[in-house]
Amino acid sequence: MAVELRRVPGAPMAQTVRIRAHDLVADGSVEEGGTDSGPSPHDLYDAALGACKALTVLWYARRKGLPVEDVQTVVERDASAERTGVYRLATRLQVSGDLTDAQIAELETVAQKCPVHKLMTTVTTEISTSVERAA
Repeated sequence: MAVELRRVPGAPMAQTVRIRAHDLVADGSVEEGGTDSGPSPHDLYDAALGACKALTVLWYARRKGLPVEDVQTVVERDASAERTGVYRLATRLQVSGDLTDAQIAELETVAQKCPVHKLMTTVTTEISTSVERAA
């Protein structure tokens, strides 16, 4: 699968991001020289973690027959030490439904094992980059 990005015409930095049949805009903040017309790449990275945790909890609850009615997720970023190699994300999932304390603990364990969490913490990601002259 490929994710394609194209610059928004006339915008200083904004990119239209196309993922399968979905379009969204990514942009830098005004301080970074963008127009803040969409989330920044860091925002999208953080959102990927939150979305993965929520979807994983919902998938698991449905599979196990747990009475989860809703999941609301907050991801808080601490990038203060990013330049020295530490990027901190704190996630908080608020789950509604008639759940026992043991089921809440079970869902917390599951949320900590979501695939994006694993990608961010235990997998070596290899990235190749090429810059080519446009046709």
